[in-house]
Amino acid sequence: MSAAPSGGADPRRALVGAYLDHLTVERRLADATRTAYAAGLDALLGATAGIDLEALRTDHVRRAVAQLRARGLDARTIARMLSSWRGFFGWLARHHGLAADPTAGVRAPRSGKALPRALTPDQALALLDRRAEGALEVRDRAIFELAYSSGLRLSELLGLDASDAAWIARDAEVTVTGKGGKRRTVPVGAKALEALRAWLEVRPSLARPGEAALFVGARGGRIDPTVVRRRLARWALRAGVGVHVHPHALRHSFASHLLQSSGDLRAVQELLGHASIATTQIYTRLDFQHLAKAYDAAHPRARRARAPGAGEAKGRKVAKGD
Repeated sequence: MSAAPSGGADPRRALVGAYLDHLTVERRLADATRTAYAAGLDALLGATAGIDLEALRTDHVRRAVAQLRARGLDARTIARMLSSWRGFFGWLARHHGLAADPTAGVRAPRSGKALPRALTPDQALALLDRRAEGALEVRDRAIFELAYSSGLRLSELLGLDASDAAWIARDAEVTVTGKGGKRRTVPVGAKALEALRAWLEVRPSLARPGEAALFVGARGGRIDPTVVRRRLARWALRAGVGVHVHPHALRHSFASHLLQSSGDLRAVQELLGHASIATTQIYTRLDFQHLAKAYDAAHPRARRARAPGAGEAKGRKVAKGD
C-alpha cells in the first residue's frame, strides 16, 4: 500500500475494488448496498488524496468528515459513509495486515431529529371526508381511514388479508405484525369500519379469484405501496388539503391527535407498536407546538410574552412581571 503518485492513478483504488468484490462475492450484499459502499469509499479517497492507507490517521478521517459536512451532506449520509470506511479498514486489517484503524473513535455529526409532519385535525377531516368515486377510490378511502383510525404503518395495512376483515368488523379491532415480528391489536373507529364495509362490497369486482390480500390493485393482486403513496398524494390534492400527504403522515396524525386528546403517552406507544417510549416522545413536541399555536392565537398577551421562535424549539420565555 503506497501513496498515489502525483498526477497518476490512485493505487488505493485497487484495494477498494478488491473490497467491493469481497462484499459482492463473499458477503453477497445487494447491488444497491455495494453502490453505497463504493460512493462512500470514493469520497474517502477524494478527501485523503495522496495519503497512503497505512499512513491515514484519525485526524485525517475527522478532516474528511468535516469536508463532507461542509459540502452540505446530511448527517445520516455521512454516518453511512463512515460505516463503509470502518468496514473497509476492518477488511484491510484482516487480509492486508493494516496495523491501525484510522476510523476508531470518529463519530458522525449529530443530526437533529425532524418532527413528523402531521396533519391538523381539520386537514385530516377534509382528507377523509372527500367522497369516493368508483371502486378504486372506495378501496383508497378504506386504506386511508384505517391508517388514520388505527395508526398503522403502510406495510402493516397492505399485509392484511381478506380473511382478517370479518374479525375487524366483528371486534372493531385489527391485529397486525409490525417491526421485528411484533404483533399488536389496536381499535378501529366507526368511520374506518364503514369505509372497510364499503370496500368489501366492491372488492370482488377487482380481486382475482382466490386472491388472499384484503387490498388489491387494478390487476387484482396485492396492491403495491408505491401505488398507495401516489394515490394518496393525488387524493389530498383533490380534497384541497393544501399540503403533500404521504401514508406515514396519517400514522403521525393519529399519534399526535390522540396524544392531544388523551395526554397518555404510554397508550400511544402501545398503539403505535414502539419498542421504546423514547421513540414515542417525539409526539410530545408536536403536542407542545399545537398548544403554543393555540396560545399565540388566543392569549391577549401572547405576542409580547413569547420570545420569537419559542414553542418551535425548547420552550417559552415569559416577560418579567407576568
